[in-house]
Amino acid sequence: MMGILLLVAGVLHLGFVVDLLSKPIRVGYLNGIAVVVIVGQLPKLLGFTIESDSFVGNMRATAEGMSDGLVNSTAMLIGLASLALIVGLRLFFKRVPAVLIAVAGAMIWVAVTSANDEVPVVGALPRGLPAPALGGLSWGDVASLIGPALGIALIAFADTGVLSRVFAARHGETVSGSHEMRGIGLSNIASGMFGGFPVSASSSRTPVAEQAGARTQLVGVTGALLIVGFVFVAPGLTNYLPSSTLAAVVIVAAGGLIDVPAVVRLMNVNPIEGLLSIAAFLGVVWVGVLEGIVITIGLSFVAFVNEAWRPYRAELVQIPGMRGYHDRSRHPEGHRIDGIVILRFDAPLFFANGGMFTDYVRSVVAAGPEVTTLILAAEPITDIDSTAVDDLVELDDFLANAGITFLIAEMKGPVKDRLARYGLDRRFGPERFAPTVGAAVDAVLGHERDDIGEPSDRS
Repeated sequence: MMGILLLVAGVLHLGFVVDLLSKPIRVGYLNGIAVVVIVGQLPKLLGFTIESDSFVGNMRATAEGMSDGLVNSTAMLIGLASLALIVGLRLFFKRVPAVLIAVAGAMIWVAVTSANDEVPVVGALPRGLPAPALGGLSWGDVASLIGPALGIALIAFADTGVLSRVFAARHGETVSGSHEMRGIGLSNIASGMFGGFPVSASSSRTPVAEQAGARTQLVGVTGALLIVGFVFVAPGLTNYLPSSTLAAVVIVAAGGLIDVPAVVRLMNVNPIEGLLSIAAFLGVVWVGVLEGIVITIGLSFVAFVNEAWRPYRAELVQIPGMRGYHDRSRHPEGHRIDGIVILRFDAPLFFANGGMFTDYVRSVVAAGPEVTTLILAAEPITDIDSTAVDDLVELDDFLANAGITFLIAEMKGPVKDRLARYGLDRRFGPERFAPTVGAAVDAVLGHERDDIGEPSDRS
């Protein structure tokens, strides 16, 4: 069922959902996944197993296992030695296949010393392949499984979407969310037919594959063929692979996902994005993968709306010796043209910020000195909705009653078309628009200058 849901979503091109996972979310998500994976592997590294599927539960069960004396000293030494060997080889001999050497060395040691009875091992693979099977589900079962299947599908797609984007960016490649959905959808349908587990990208196996030199999908095909070969030819070979060595491999790979410097950079450049990344991390670690993603996407929307609700706004002024018009807050040496106020609002106008826009204009006009003309540098305004249109009309009436001429410069054609569709083409006729701020100023002053073609400065 999970596969069908993902396949349908991919066919409907719903892969854009991955765009909701911004870089701060991806960084926090991967940091959280890495920590969860590492903590989940600690008991295996120490030579015992636990029954828990959460970060807090794993931490508690690991601590209890250590205090109860469940640590297998031999398995722990093998795991720590494997961990040290992998890290050491990667530090000093980067071209050497560290994971392969560690795994092969551990297996040889277990085989030579017959330690597979003393330490936990992966165990022999079952011989042969399962036969495909269909049926066995009633419509009642289908109805009861839709909710869980949807949740698993969201987790699978989130895993795949985040990991594919991160690793594609590392290698200068691009990914399609819809293609990913269709791919994992078909994979899950095939897996379900053979009684397999749900399929998605793996936050542990993916970095392991990359660190081993994998670059294309061929590695998955090769791995599958090797597993089939093991199943038929040497299913007992993994009976010599210590679980602690496998845990060491996974821990090293998961550690490669942790990116603390990225969080520090986000905090320094944009604290809100840094906090979103930390929220994603905490959500994944403390609440759960699916819940953490949903919470963080919700916080992202709140941050986005807050940014659009209170965008950057500026009064533009002239600066002696500089062409164009510049942000007064960044250039306090600038000055107004007598009677003219030039304002810029750096966001689309919509229901959440239309009132703030008009309040800002009124406050600037009221602050004085006397204003006869207001010019709106509208190039950053990429859209306007019906609520903001009403606010714009009210502002125009307010300015007209105050004897202030309202001109609009640099407004994009599609936004003008939107005003016309709202029936404002008569109120805001061609005489109210100018191609540039300089042209609007010249229209007010009644003369031409060299900087007619100068747009408003971005600073």
